[in-house]
Amino acid sequence: MIVNESHVYEVEYDVVVVGFGFAGGVAAIEAHDAGAKVLLVEKMPDPGGISICSHGAICSTRNSAGAFEYLKATNGGRTDENVLRALADGMMNNEAHARKLAELTGGEFMIRERGGNYPFPGEDSFYYTQVTKIPNFEADQIYPQVKGRPGGPMVFYMIQRNVEERDIDVWLDSPVQDLITDADMKVSGVCVKTSQGKCTVKVKRGVILASGGFEANEEMKKQFWQITPVTTAANKGNTGDGIRMAQSLGADLWHMWHFHGSYGFLHPDKEKFPYGIRVKRFPDWVPGKESRAVVQAPWIILDQDGKRFMNEFPPYVQDTGWRDLEHYDPSRQCFPRIPALLIYDELGRRRFPMGDPAYNEREMNYEWSRDNLKEIDEGIIKKADTVGELAAAFGFDSHVAETSIGRWNELCVQKKDQDFGRPSGTMMKIQRPPFYGGLIWPILNNTQGGPVHDEKQRIINVNGEPISGLFAAGEMGSSFGHLYLAGGNIAECFVTGRIAGKEAAMITNC
Repeated sequence: MIVNESHVYEVEYDVVVVGFGFAGGVAAIEAHDAGAKVLLVEKMPDPGGISICSHGAICSTRNSAGAFEYLKATNGGRTDENVLRALADGMMNNEAHARKLAELTGGEFMIRERGGNYPFPGEDSFYYTQVTKIPNFEADQIYPQVKGRPGGPMVFYMIQRNVEERDIDVWLDSPVQDLITDADMKVSGVCVKTSQGKCTVKVKRGVILASGGFEANEEMKKQFWQITPVTTAANKGNTGDGIRMAQSLGADLWHMWHFHGSYGFLHPDKEKFPYGIRVKRFPDWVPGKESRAVVQAPWIILDQDGKRFMNEFPPYVQDTGWRDLEHYDPSRQCFPRIPALLIYDELGRRRFPMGDPAYNEREMNYEWSRDNLKEIDEGIIKKADTVGELAAAFGFDSHVAETSIGRWNELCVQKKDQDFGRPSGTMMKIQRPPFYGGLIWPILNNTQGGPVHDEKQRIINVNGEPISGLFAAGEMGSSFGHLYLAGGNIAECFVTGRIAGKEAAMITNC
């Protein structure tokens, strides 16, 4: 933070948006359309952040009251109800807003009826607005640095085209280093590091921090989480810069423990691929409706003692799959489930790629093989004729591992997981040699923690007061404080981006 009443500024804007992912792009568009002169600043050489790696399904609702009740239940009192109500109300407009943005690109949509992830009040209130096609759009040509699902790049493309159409100034490869305040502690500018050197930007109305979380900040993860290590799955740019800048002005924090993530593999060569590789995504299921989970998943997971310890497919494995790995053994002074061992057999190997890498990174080109054989040569997966030999190759107890596999196969015959409650439709024997295994670790999709904000997206200080001229959007202090809602962060990017853009543009220049 820099406090300077008579600072000499080099350029001037009404609103500065920090971070060009979904939230930052939407906020910049909204502020521009509200009459503000806008600068959109992105730290990395390519825009998109981790947003562009997503599936791109925009969670929407036709019933804001029901959506609010669901959000209230899943957040368990950790998020102010006014903030949740603003999110629920905003989700009413997500489909119309996405369709409006798509007019420039001719994007086509699919409406997918799907509720929440848990059987709480309002679970049936949600549906998904999904861009399915944009004429003449080839993601690998326009965004060659992005690997992931096709939906994310299409959503980002329609946002980026709207930013370009409005002639909003965009500075790439330009990290914001400091916030500048006046004598009254109102945010009045930012210091930006550009390729031409340091630039100070005067801000007449407000700064919107849409710079994401702290997925790639190892020290912050160590200090806020017990579980370690946790590896980011997508991007090295999210290092908590916006959180730190907000803290310098006294911002309060919330949800710092909560992250959206699963389990997956690490490549032994960090130079070749430094990110976590999530396991293949399977359809979610709602507790009480386990019979709908009918896709067989060919693996189980053993701890370092060779014992199975979890339901490998909880209702939303991409959100809570990491939580069972967090167990700490104070007697042995270790995390006996980090790493754990994922085991499958020859039939499992043939079904589909086990890993699902996603990233937004230049000069990165990594794909998981369709037959799961390349990963053996790379050292991610090992192969053996028996389960005991496989476990021993990783230093796990071979006898206990064989017993665990035998028990699993018995449960498959019974078609009921009496040990950990995995849905019967996902169960599959592990019995045909050769056998395969790989170490798995907690993998981080995105953090949810950051500065507290109110329903107007104003960042709140430790005394419960808004910090004048400072706003948050997207996952930079997400509303999700306990259980995540599938598509919820994307919905949040759209809703909070609109709110923050409008509120910042409305500030009167004194």
